Amino acid sequence: MGDLYALDFDGVLCDSCGESSLSAVKAAKVRWPSLFEAVDSSLEGWIVDQMYIVRPVVETGYENLLLVRLLVEMKIPSVRKSSVAEGLTIEGILENWFQIKPVIMAEWDEKRDPLIDLFGEVRDEWIDNDLTGWIGANRFYPGVPDALKFASSKLYIVTTKQVCLR
Repeated sequence: MGDLYALDFDGVLCDSCGESSLSAVKAAKVRWPSLFEAVDSSLEGWIVDQMYIVRPVVETGYENLLLVRLLVEMKIPSVRKSSVAEGLTIEGILENWFQIKPVIMAEWDEKRDPLIDLFGEVRDEWIDNDLTGWIGANRFYPGVPDALKFASSKLYIVTTKQVCLR
């Protein structure tokens, strides 16, 4: 019997920050549609760029939604509902996320489980409707695709995504 390797998708096989950021923007537009009426494509691009920087604070995917909304509130004072957004910087998010998160969840009257469900549903819908686009938003680390092609042992990809890709 050969060796068996189980590899994690996120952060091992690929950099999924782009995908999780885009999924979060899509989900945030569903959750807070009026907030995104003031968001144009250049601001959306800025949000995705900033998500690469703040990504290290994310422990669970739904937090990406919170970060997207917080970034919008930082840039557009007229939509601000959070007491922490005014004057907040990217460095401030990185340094204080664990203090900020409960404040914004309370001020926005949000609960963890519905945000988890929404984030997963939006991601799953993207996978179902545009698998090529979703895969394209996940950047494989250099050499990974070739290494997988030439693996001599049985490989399994492990993920916490809601839908299993076969």
